[in-house]
Amino acid sequence: MAVVAEAEAGLRAASGATILQLRAPEITARQLEHEASRLVQSSPVPVLISSRCDVAVATGAAGVNLPERDIGTEYARGLIRRGLLGRSVHSLEAARRAEIEGVDFVIFGPVWRSASHPDLEPAGLEALSSVARALRIPVLAIGGVTEDRIPECHAAGAAGYAAIRLFS
Repeated sequence: MAVVAEAEAGLRAASGATILQLRAPEITARQLEHEASRLVQSSPVPVLISSRCDVAVATGAAGVNLPERDIGTEYARGLIRRGLLGRSVHSLEAARRAEIEGVDFVIFGPVWRSASHPDLEPAGLEALSSVARALRIPVLAIGGVTEDRIPECHAAGAAGYAAIRLFS
C-alpha cells in the first residue's frame, strides 16, 4: 500500500503498489475531494481515503482507512457500506478491538522509527508478529519500511506493508 498526499504522487506510485491510500490531513475537504476524484478516476489500483468516509463515498473510492482514534467502525461501515474498511493501530489490544468491530484489515506500526510519526516509539518486529498471529484479518506493517525490510515484514506474518517514502 502506497500512502500518498496527492493524486500525482499516487499515479506515480501505482505501478509499484497493489492499493493506494490518499492521506492529506493538511488540506481542505474540497481539495481532498478534488485529489481523490482525480486519483480514483485514473488509478489502475484501488484507492482508499484516509479518515474521510464522506470523501470516499463521494468520489467512488474503494474504501477508507481510519486512524486509531477516528470514528467508530460501525459508523464508518454505515457510510461506506461494502467498501474496504481498515484501521491504523499501534497495539495488539487496538488491533483485536478493530477486528472484533469488523474492519477488513489493520495497519500496524510504526514497526521501525518513522519520520512521519517521530513521536511514536517503534513497536518492533516481535510486536508485529504478535499482532499478525492474533488476528484472522490481514495485517499490514507500517513505519520505517524499506525494500530491505519487506522480507522481515512477511517473515513476521504481515500480509503486506504500507509506506510513504518507499513509493516516493
